[in-house]
Amino acid sequence: MSNASSITHFLLLAFADTRELQLLHFCLFLGIYLAALLGNSLIIAAIACDHHLHTPMYFFLLNLSLLDLGSISTTLPKSMANSLWDTRVISFLGCAAQVFFFYGLFDVRRTLSSHHHGL
Repeated sequence: MSNASSITHFLLLAFADTRELQLLHFCLFLGIYLAALLGNSLIIAAIACDHHLHTPMYFFLLNLSLLDLGSISTTLPKSMANSLWDTRVISFLGCAAQVFFFYGLFDVRRTLSSHHHGL
């Protein structure tokens, strides 16, 4: 008989212990998330619709907006769901996916920025 264990989920620390503060956390992060979605969507729509904005600088801004949408959509919805439903767990695969996508998008952004500054 072997002594083996496996990690299936991680316990997260809550931002607040009281239900009212958890709901406040949810509302604040929802506002931040919606503002980021709206702002980046407006940038993307403006660049896509106006052919005068099809220049390298605006292409760079378009890519940054897409990367920002991806990075904020990687972590914030899970945090908001945990606050809303009063849960404090994330699965191992969910955590691995968040880390993979967040750092992948961060690396693309860093690479894009370094090429932009080199021009």
